[in-house]
Amino acid sequence: MPVASPLSLVDPIDALLSAHGLRRTDAARRVLGWLLAHPDTSYTHAQLQTALQNDTATEAQGETGSTLDRVTLYRLIDRLTQVGLLLCRVDARRVRRYQAMPASVHALPHFECQNCHRDQPLQGALQGNALDLEVAAQNALQALKALGYQGLSLDLAVRGVCADCATAAQTTNQTP
Repeated sequence: MPVASPLSLVDPIDALLSAHGLRRTDAARRVLGWLLAHPDTSYTHAQLQTALQNDTATEAQGETGSTLDRVTLYRLIDRLTQVGLLLCRVDARRVRRYQAMPASVHALPHFECQNCHRDQPLQGALQGNALDLEVAAQNALQALKALGYQGLSLDLAVRGVCADCATAAQTTNQTP
């Protein structure tokens, strides 16, 4: 019977936290685990707190999953963002949104609707140009690093009116 090596027993979330110099607390595991499990979704602080509370409510009794207070969550999000595990975006309404930041990605393009304020990832829509975008992001980051800038990330936000809102506006304008 093969014996599992000690490296195969390491939780990937614990490994990420350790590699970035963070403590492996239950709260850190829950927050990072949730965001990594939902990579295409960005959350406000309040949305993330609600999602984690709802997730806790559905867990079986006896498992870890105590609720996180607001301040603890703010501090944890801040630490995860500082070490590059989360991407923090500020939308047109000045609302901060957080999303897991894959290590291999230097730009996460997204669309912000100025009407309904939904935030939608554009990775699927830009698949044909994704490599060009990645190369441009890497070049920009390398140029800034050469100038001495540190702790860099790149956010590509396209702002406008989404197709749903545009269609609704056309329908409203055509109705007598």
